[in-house]
Amino acid sequence: QVQLVESGGGSVQAGGSLRLSCAASGRTFSLFPMGWFRQATGKGREFVAAIGPSDPSTTYADSMKGRFTIFRDNPRNTVYLQMNSLKPDDTAVYYCTIQLGSDWDYWGQGTQVTISS
Repeated sequence: QVQLVESGGGSVQAGGSLRLSCAASGRTFSLFPMGWFRQATGKGREFVAAIGPSDPSTTYADSMKGRFTIFRDNPRNTVYLQMNSLKPDDTAVYYCTIQLGSDWDYWGQGTQVTISS
């Protein structure tokens, strides 16, 4: 069993920054890949970034490269998403997830990110 809790969302002007956090419990956190997805109102869920059990194995969607950074602090059972140069199109609910097998298995409740122009 795994529980994921996101935090750090909010409202920011275009060009600003936010850091999202995801705290995990219930499993050996350091052994599994972690990821971030987002979903804007009326749209499907979109892949944002993923990180392997050990840094620096990371993957980003093309539109996020150079702006977003995923990293993890395994002793604290926490994964982060640093978001810079934010744009109105980044407005969405952001979800944290963990891959225990062949698919993303558990999800957090999501945290709202709103970017104004």
